Formats: sequence, structure tokens, C-alpha cells
Amino acid sequence: MLMQLRQTLARRLSIAFCAASTGIFPAQAEDVGANKADLIRNLLPTVVNITVRKDDAAPTADANAAAPGADVSPSIKTFVGSGFVIDPSGQIVTNYHVVQDAFEITVMFSDGIRVPGHVLSASRLADIALLKVDVDHPLTAAHWGNSDLLQVGDQVFAAGNPFGIGLSVSAGIVSGLNRDIQDSPYDDLIQTDATINHGNSGGPLFDMQGDVIGVDSTIISPTTGSSGIGFAIPSNSAHFVIDQLRTYGWVRPAWIGVKVQTVTGEIAEALGLPGPQGSIISWVLADGPAAKAGLAIGDIIVRYDGTVPSDERALLRDIAHTPVGDTITLSVRRNGEERNILIPVEAWPRNQWEARDAPTPVLRPKMVIPPDLGLSLSAIDDAEKTKLGLDKGLNGVLVKGVAPGSDPSRRGLSSGDVILRVQNTPVTTPAEVQSGIDAARAGKKDFVLMLVLPKVRNVIGPKWFVLRLNTADG
Repeated sequence: MLMQLRQTLARRLSIAFCAASTGIFPAQAEDVGANKADLIRNLLPTVVNITVRKDDAAPTADANAAAPGADVSPSIKTFVGSGFVIDPSGQIVTNYHVVQDAFEITVMFSDGIRVPGHVLSASRLADIALLKVDVDHPLTAAHWGNSDLLQVGDQVFAAGNPFGIGLSVSAGIVSGLNRDIQDSPYDDLIQTDATINHGNSGGPLFDMQGDVIGVDSTIISPTTGSSGIGFAIPSNSAHFVIDQLRTYGWVRPAWIGVKVQTVTGEIAEALGLPGPQGSIISWVLADGPAAKAGLAIGDIIVRYDGTVPSDERALLRDIAHTPVGDTITLSVRRNGEERNILIPVEAWPRNQWEARDAPTPVLRPKMVIPPDLGLSLSAIDDAEKTKLGLDKGLNGVLVKGVAPGSDPSRRGLSSGDVILRVQNTPVTTPAEVQSGIDAARAGKKDFVLMLVLPKVRNVIGPKWFVLRLNTADG
């Protein structure tokens, strides 16, 4: 009897345990999905869409993940990219190529709020730019992660503005590390299959803890879309550059004054070395830190402070990231013998660095906007109405000329267009147009809205134009 009771109790416990077990796994799966959705939802306020306008912009390189937007005139190009907030005061990180040569930068947050932005500092070589927006409340800032901890296969997700369609998220894994696409001497890119398209440039690559472990920057694709090969600048490299830009206004890397090459198998064979290891010095700058410490052409650097750099790019990054003034130990092979050489690193001479990394101007030029916005206007008589193709009952004011470089010119207005309304008020004389402009200015508005019937119409009907009223500065 006691044995039967024990067996019955054991069966019941077993059934209860199995039932509890089968109930746990679906609940865990649901929690994981919910947690991921919560994580992404909480991170979206840190991600921004960036729209820039450029004069006579050169075509964006196929490798860069920036996207062209709608062109408002033959001489004005619009591009879209992405970015993320790193400081509640309004500091934002993006790629340099997103804002390069832009005369206008607009930042849009996940809640749809749009504000103008300007460039604080940038590094063309690192393809990193630091933007600033002025807002009346603290922003939600993203957190930097440690990209050195990444492993191939780790799950990641990218957030940004692909093709300008709006804030989007894509998931994937780390497909490769330390990729060299020969974009700079320091290439150390994260490869991911998380979908990155044109327009994702400058957006964050998050890990599953919600930390930024990369800045999406580049794609390789035979088409304009993603082929599953996207690249991001590692967070540790981007964070170093941003900290330097915030502190000094330029990258200010450490420097010892040498040129090196990776020791390949062929170089090793030519020198009678047992195998390819280290970086061989091909030039030593006179009076530089390396020359003063005794390094010479032909020396092979095999270790940096006891670690073995994977290649010349890793060695250059290690040196560049060293705090200026620190002393490093380079293990060097010379004439078959290894020796340690102590070298106090110095700041890269700024004039020499800027010869390599001087960004082209990225701030908007100052524009003094005349009271008439640079528009030359005239009334339209009945004979001109027919010539202009105006329907019966449709009245307006003819644009006779647009000042080159003016805001209307940048936005696409041209001679032969017809202004129908200003701030939704019909106009029939130049005086009424000017009155509408003056009223908007008196109302402390930054922009005035005009309904315009273009001379060249790709689609039927008029189009609203937003023209800047205030004096814009960089």
C-alpha cells in the first residue's frame, strides 16, 4: 500500500513537473519577444533621420549608405541619412559623408519633430561628424557599447532611415570583424547582414543590450539595395573620434613618425623569416619620436605594449589611440634579434594631420535674405494669362526673375513660375505678395508658404513652396 502511494505520488509529481515545464517554455519565448520589442521601442527616441541639401552635390559613392532625395532644382540636391543622439543637450553623431558640403541640415526625431542642425566638428578620414541641434528639453541619448567584445555570430540590429522612407529597424548578426575595404588606412569595420541600405548612413548598430556597438556607414552591392553585406564603424573607434572632436575640435591622434607595411608571406620569405608576422618600417621621419628613440628603416615591429597587432592597420590604430604623452613599448626584430624600444608618443602635428584629414566646409554659409526674398515679380494681364496657361478664374503674380543663390533659387523657383497664394491668401499683385511676406515676418515666422504654379510642370497643378524668411547662419 505504501509502495503504491509512493508510486502514485511520484507519477503525480512527474506529471505536474512536465506540465509546468511545457508551460514555461512558451512563456519564456513570449517574454523574449516582448523584451526585444520593449528594448527597440525605448531606443527609437535616440535615433534621428537627417535630411541635407547641397549645391551641385557630387554623386554619392556607391559604397556609402546615404540616399538621394527629391531634387528641388537642377543645382540643388537633397540627401537623407541617419544619426543618433549621444548627449541630452542635443549632440548627434552621423557620418561625415552625410553632411559633407551641406548648406542646410534638418534633423527629425522619432516623434516627427523637425529641427535645424549644424556641424560642430568632423573627420573626413574617420567618416564621423558631430552635429548639434538646439531644443528646449533634454533628449534621450544612446549609450556606447564595447565593440572589442563583439564576436562573429552575435545578434545585432540596425536603426535608421533607409531610402528616406522613415525610421526603420532591421535585425541580423555580426558576419565578420576587422574588415578592410580600403576606405582609410585604419579600416576596422564590422560586417553585418542586418539590412543596411542607402539612407542608413550614420545610424546606430545596436547589440542586444541596447548599446551602440557600431555606426552604420557603408554597403557593398551590385544594385542600389542591400545585398546582405553592410559595414559599420566600430563603436570604440567612433567613440574615440567623437571624444577627440568634442575636446579638441580635431582628432588629435598620437604619433611616432613612421610608415609601416604588413609583413606578408612574400616579404617574410625574402627576409628569411619563419613566417609573416609584424609590420616592417619603410620610413622614419627625421626628428620624430621614433627616430629619437632609435627605430630604423627595416625594423619589424612585432608587438605593441606586449600585444600582437593583427596587421599594420591595427598597429596604427593602437598608436593613434594612445594618450598623448604616454610611453609605449615596441618589440622590434632587427638583424635576427628582438629588442624592446621605449617611445614617448606625441600629438600628430596638426598641420600634417589636416593635410590628410581636413574636412571640406560643412557649415552653412551666412545668407542675408532681402525683404523681397530675391524675387522679381510682375502682375499678369489677360493676354499673359492665356500665354501662361492659367485657367479661367485662376489669378496670380508672375515671377520675372530669381536672384542666384537666394533661398527661392535653392528651393527651385524660377522665372516663369506663377505665385497663386501667400500663406493661403490669394494674390494678384506684387504688392500683395510683399504684404504677405511682411506679415509673416511681423508674426516672427521663420518661413513663408507660397502656392506656385511652375512654368515647367511634371505633374498637373500647383505646388506649395516653403521659403526661408530669417537670416540663416551656419
